[in-house]
Amino acid sequence: MKIGVLALQGDFAEHLKMLETVGVEGVRVRLPEDLEGINGLIIPGGESTTLGTLGVRYRLLDAIKGKAEEGLPIFGTCAGAILMATTVVDSDQPRLGLLDIVVNRNAYGRQKDSFEAPVMIRPIGPPPITAVFIRAPVIQSVGADVEVLATLDDQPVLVKKGGLLAATFHPELTDDNRVHRFFVDLCQ
Repeated sequence: MKIGVLALQGDFAEHLKMLETVGVEGVRVRLPEDLEGINGLIIPGGESTTLGTLGVRYRLLDAIKGKAEEGLPIFGTCAGAILMATTVVDSDQPRLGLLDIVVNRNAYGRQKDSFEAPVMIRPIGPPPITAVFIRAPVIQSVGADVEVLATLDDQPVLVKKGGLLAATFHPELTDDNRVHRFFVDLCQ
């Protein structure tokens, strides 16, 4: 099994390392042709407007949308979740618009306001994971067909629709690989 990691900007290297821990080959995706032969795609955290702009420049956004329509599972973390959203508050940045969620960028505050919190993910079960929030977005609302898998203070932090998964936190920045294992299971 091969899982692609969008490697234009952001913390893609940490996702590649995490995929190794679950016994899956991770491959860097930088061009549309890199999407061929993968079983899933991770869109990492980073700077969402930069990722969107580079995604347009390298023709990746349209290619990723096409693969999603064909059923390719996609997991967006932090900035990746923003790219997957249909609506980003006060922004017209390039995005995929794959998941019916409304996202507010950097809603938890600036870099200095970053934090960690225990989060229980329903399908993964106890113990809770340590979720790392860095200039994290907030999912303000979800569409009727989007399932909330985890919350923090009643705010969705992990959502799913079919093979689409979005997290407002960074699961790749801990030693706990259960969220990545959950995504890999979606890809099988």
